[in-house]
Amino acid sequence: MNQATTAEPRIIAATTKARLRPRRLDLATIGSYAVLFVLALIYLGPLLMLLNTSLKTGPQFAKDPVGIATSLSFGNYAEAWEKADFPRYLINTILYAAVATIAYLAAALPLSVAIARRHVRGWNLLYLLFVIALFLPIALIPQFQLILNLRLYNTQVGYILLFLTNPIGVLILVGYIRTIPRELDEAVALEGCGYVRYLVRIVLPLTKPALATVAILHAIGIWNELVLASIYLTKEAYYPVTRGLIVFTGIYGNDWPLLAAAVLMLAAPMIVLYLFLQRYIIGGFTAGSLRG
Repeated sequence: MNQATTAEPRIIAATTKARLRPRRLDLATIGSYAVLFVLALIYLGPLLMLLNTSLKTGPQFAKDPVGIATSLSFGNYAEAWEKADFPRYLINTILYAAVATIAYLAAALPLSVAIARRHVRGWNLLYLLFVIALFLPIALIPQFQLILNLRLYNTQVGYILLFLTNPIGVLILVGYIRTIPRELDEAVALEGCGYVRYLVRIVLPLTKPALATVAILHAIGIWNELVLASIYLTKEAYYPVTRGLIVFTGIYGNDWPLLAAAVLMLAAPMIVLYLFLQRYIIGGFTAGSLRG
């Protein structure tokens, strides 16, 4: 029998024993876990406070705003659901977020490929313009005049068009596409693959982590938008769900427990979406940051 063959069971046994052996925690590991625990408390603190507020009654909140809820009032969620007209406004928000995100990705992916692969003249200038756009404020007055002249004011189409520009998404896609080997492009070209087929069959599957990252960031921005909804939508039938939160504010005070319950219900779909796409999001950020 070969000596290498007899040594294989010993190696496997040693490897298994090393995996089953409990890891010893040194001071550096304990310090890292402590820092992560503190950061988790910092990030989860406002969310837990919001949850605590949503479970209080109005008199209980007025008596002790920051105290722990003693009697859990789950009826706040049902009352907030009806008072803010969530079913109708939620459908509008899903429509805006889904259509605008899909349209943006369909336009941003070919543009990012052209910039990353230098298929257009002045690609470096285009990339620089998207970087500069990150630091510029929204041009509300020219934007408003444009929508008004196109006769898209107070329309769902006009509101969706407002979200087809997002420089950070293009920068993420460009950085990720640059990590894809150029040899793959040459092999596809030798096979006679068309450009559209190349985007759909090659680039689209390879850029799923980056696309998921851009999609969740873009959808969250649309989901939480309130300023543009207040400016460009005046018909109640077109309101997004954030516009419905205004019913909890009054001249002499706000109904904070109901508002907290409504905010939690508003944030729940995006939290669930993030939990499903988090592995793609982390992969999109890390891979796209390897090359600038």
